[in-house]
Amino acid sequence: MEQDNKKYMENNISYDLNEQSLISPLDLGSPLFEPKIRLGVLASGNGSNFEYIIKSIQNNQLNAEISILIVNNPGCLAISKAIKYKIPYVIINHRDCQSRLEHDMLVMKKLDELSVELVIMAGWMRIVGEEIINGYKNRLINIHPSLLPSFKGVDAIQQAIDKRVTITGCTVHYVQKEVDSGSIIIQAAVPIKEQDSKETLKKRIQDMEHIILPLAIAKVAKNIRTGFKDNK
Repeated sequence: MEQDNKKYMENNISYDLNEQSLISPLDLGSPLFEPKIRLGVLASGNGSNFEYIIKSIQNNQLNAEISILIVNNPGCLAISKAIKYKIPYVIINHRDCQSRLEHDMLVMKKLDELSVELVIMAGWMRIVGEEIINGYKNRLINIHPSLLPSFKGVDAIQQAIDKRVTITGCTVHYVQKEVDSGSIIIQAAVPIKEQDSKETLKKRIQDMEHIILPLAIAKVAKNIRTGFKDNK
């Protein structure tokens, strides 16, 4: 085991001694694919995780390409990041659709048109239906700001604060019909400090999201390309 003043690794788990954060399981390998694995990203908000996926590709942490960003909100700030990094994007406004199914089918049509292999819900504030879940079985993942199975659903950070727990975090998981219930791919634990506000805690959780999401994408991409499916 290697150790320095800040971080060390043991039993496939990464610890940060200063912030007492933890990531598990940790796989630092960056598998190479030829051709690169094609990603589709679904976003509704600021697009910070979307941007970190881009940066992970740029720094060769991810051997992937983003085929499309799909947003459901015309005011989504992720659009500006797509423009900045020259990533194709499309707005599929759910308010223009008569039903959730109609919206889901439009999203699936765009993903299928571009032969997207792995779909990442990165701040996608919509519950997806069975058509997308079944169509992208083991190829649809989501990031959630809690240590699932605790604090599912909306406002998970506030839920953790209200329950006065001392540790929360974030989870990347496969998407299944029940919200935030799919098999866990990777998690990061984040301590809740006595002086934390919702915003300070959210910032530290997001910092960990930016670390674990590319790791999860690499792991799932490897599973897809090797034909190994570990989501039950």
